[in-house]
Amino acid sequence: MKGRINAQMGDICFDQDVVAKYAALCASECFGVVGLASVNMKDGLARLLKNDNMIQGVNLTTENGELKLDLHIIVAYGVSISTVCENLMNDVKYRVQEFSGMKVRTVNVFVEGVRVLDEED
Repeated sequence: MKGRINAQMGDICFDQDVVAKYAALCASECFGVVGLASVNMKDGLARLLKNDNMIQGVNLTTENGELKLDLHIIVAYGVSISTVCENLMNDVKYRVQEFSGMKVRTVNVFVEGVRVLDEED
């Protein structure tokens, strides 16, 4: 799917996967987020995605030139889920708007699991 921005000197077109990948990277950098998750609809299990596949944890749609993001995440054990999600929504919304030049209408967060972090992580 292509995104489109009407600029002064012409149109800017971009693949929405670019914005989804950027949103995934921003989300993975937020405190309390272990990573993005892919939900297996067959058995309902969430699995942690590697860096190459993080885009599968983001669903991006456009309506009337505005973006809507759905992020599927796994949070760290012991953190406040509501605080992590609120910070995640604000940070991703701001950074994606600055990156793409498009207005982000909503950022929905779906917590798919909790993971205990080892000392090695």
